[in-house]
Amino acid sequence: MHDLTSTRFELTGKKVFVAGHNGMVGRALVRRLQNEECHLLTASRAQVELTDQSATLAFLQEARPDAVIVAAARVGGIWANNEYPAEFLYENLAIETNIIRGAFASKVQKLLFLGSSCIYPKHAPQPIEEEALLTGPLEPTNEWYAIAKIAGIKLCEAFRVQYGCDFISAMPTNLYGPGDNFDLTSSHVLPALVRKVHEAKLREAPYVEVWGTGAPHREFLHCDDCADALVFLLKNYSEQKHINVGFGADIAILDLAHKIAGIVGYQGRIDQDLSKPDGSPKKLMNSDRLKQLGWAPSISLDQGISQTYQWFLEHSAETEVLHV
Repeated sequence: MHDLTSTRFELTGKKVFVAGHNGMVGRALVRRLQNEECHLLTASRAQVELTDQSATLAFLQEARPDAVIVAAARVGGIWANNEYPAEFLYENLAIETNIIRGAFASKVQKLLFLGSSCIYPKHAPQPIEEEALLTGPLEPTNEWYAIAKIAGIKLCEAFRVQYGCDFISAMPTNLYGPGDNFDLTSSHVLPALVRKVHEAKLREAPYVEVWGTGAPHREFLHCDDCADALVFLLKNYSEQKHINVGFGADIAILDLAHKIAGIVGYQGRIDQDLSKPDGSPKKLMNSDRLKQLGWAPSISLDQGISQTYQWFLEHSAETEVLHV
């Protein structure tokens, strides 16, 4: 096991396995790790099914990575969480337990587990500090995913406490960027709005609807900033407590919709669909601990949305945009 008295973990010459390399964060991690002098290891679902315990263990014992980043997960927005609660809970539990237990059995030197800001109570004091975990009820619209992620955090802590494993957890805020999911039934709010506003522009529609009142505030971090923070933590962080990874500012959903409309060039109205739920009223994370370690984001929301929209346009066939 890694010496837990030393926080520095050198990546030079190390074999780093990114689980979930085809997802938005996984792709960003692959891009970021190419700047390090390490050996990048990835595996497709055809090579290893991460929900299969024996297959995951066999892969890790054969590949023998020095470090593992757990970015693989079943993800989605409010609709997907409500529609598939069993899959969200079971598949995420299976993926994380198989990788974390497999990493221990394979003597992985360092593991970084990727959580989510939805682990925190619905009415946690703002900005949300790491200590808020398990202090109140979760947001019902994504509790299945949150419970699985909380279990992953605690599993990393348990292996650290019992076996001295250098397993750490990072909690990113809402992420977006190139490679995001733009499917309207399963995507998160920012990519969903990008697609809805773009299609409204193509149709010359008089208005676009946002779910709920548009009053809830959300914090957004570009996936490339997130990947940079995760590599920074892999190299410089070694504590039992999970650590927040945020942008440091939030925005009302209605204001976000107007900002996206401006970037896309849509001239219509932004209306509210009051029959739809709002979700948590506010989610802004306190990322002071990460800032004190020496890391800060570098991609502004305007810059990030513009980059994301450009990627969306270039991959319109993949995202099934309606050209009407």
